Amino acid sequence: MSFTENLLLIVALIAASAFFALAEIALAASRRLRLRQLADEGNPRALLVLRAQEQPGHYFTAVQIGLNAVAILGGIVGEGLFGPPLAAVLERWLAPPTAAALAFALSVLIVTSLFVVFADLLPKRVSMAVPERVALRLITPMNRLLLLFKPAIWLYSRAADLVLRLAGLPQQRDERITADDILALAEAGAQAGAIHRPEQQVIENLFELETRTVSSTMIPRAGIVWLRHDDPDDVVRARIAAEPFSTYPVCRETLDLVLGTVDAKDLFQRVLKGEPIRLTDAALLHKPVVVPEQLSLSEVLQQFRQQHEDFALVVNEYGTVVGMVTLGDVMSTVMAGLVTQDDEEMIVRRDDGSWLIDGLTPMPDVLRALSLQEPPHVDDYDSLAGFLMVMLRRVPRRTDRVVWDGHRFEVLDVDNYRIDQVLVTRDTSDATAPQ
Repeated sequence: MSFTENLLLIVALIAASAFFALAEIALAASRRLRLRQLADEGNPRALLVLRAQEQPGHYFTAVQIGLNAVAILGGIVGEGLFGPPLAAVLERWLAPPTAAALAFALSVLIVTSLFVVFADLLPKRVSMAVPERVALRLITPMNRLLLLFKPAIWLYSRAADLVLRLAGLPQQRDERITADDILALAEAGAQAGAIHRPEQQVIENLFELETRTVSSTMIPRAGIVWLRHDDPDDVVRARIAAEPFSTYPVCRETLDLVLGTVDAKDLFQRVLKGEPIRLTDAALLHKPVVVPEQLSLSEVLQQFRQQHEDFALVVNEYGTVVGMVTLGDVMSTVMAGLVTQDDEEMIVRRDDGSWLIDGLTPMPDVLRALSLQEPPHVDDYDSLAGFLMVMLRRVPRRTDRVVWDGHRFEVLDVDNYRIDQVLVTRDTSDATAPQ
């Protein structure tokens, strides 16, 4: 063959190798969600790519057959293309055996470089940049090659399947999308600027609803404002005027003897109509929603949806009311302080770099705000106050301190055994112990 014919053959082999490289990377990098969207829009080639991704064995076998065949032919043709001309030039200065050896090495280097740049690097970069577009363009010719190489594909695929079975390796990739996958995509989107950090935080908080218990968000028993069923009209009016809320539990003698709940709007309607407020009136009372403290926030939302309520009392295993939770409490967890007023923030960053944190702040919020590692015995408590109690092994007192993960947690205020405020500062010592 002439030099021109060999050169054209090399160009054709590089084009063929580039085709197979494009096809291989494009199929592997194509996003199933994007392909599914294209298929739903009526693109028939998107369905073909999806089918190839579901059963990629034959597809990649055809690619490897093509790549290896092209590589072998490229080596043979390349040596014959550049070897003789280079040897003729080098023989002017070198002995014929030396010139032939050097010409062979240079020929291999030139051919290899051409294949690396034009048949490998460039095609793969293009496929990684626009994988779906490339996959859609190449799926039809690849399917024709699958028919052409069918006997060889069957043989090599069976051999590969046998090796995989013997090694105990999966033969297909798991396409199930997990929560970790979604969180990773949200984090990547935030880093790339595709979504804002607050939006990414909301996505993370939504998944936390499955793991955070209602006790991490509820208002504790001591903070519940309730009414006695036999309170006179003037007492009820004074109570709701002093502590206005949307819903009040109505109880007999103690909070644990709940008769029902009453909506503030119903009370206001009676006041506007000039009617007396009698909590013994069954028409005012609603059946209370009671949930165990072990429920997750996601399960509490389901309870609200099923019972068409936005208020629930939380009880422990002994039937004692330990707190209450509202739909607003759950949604504030999702929003993670994005719409919380400054005077209601439970975690406040001070000018000197320290933090002032309410003792009832859920521990996941503390870890996120301070970028801390998971603390010890994390399943034994829900709030910062619980963390301090577990670390100190007693009810904390003012000035008690816990040093952990490079931070010092100091109790500033305790109200009737309840930790109100905790000052958190960075600690340079290596100690991780209560003080």
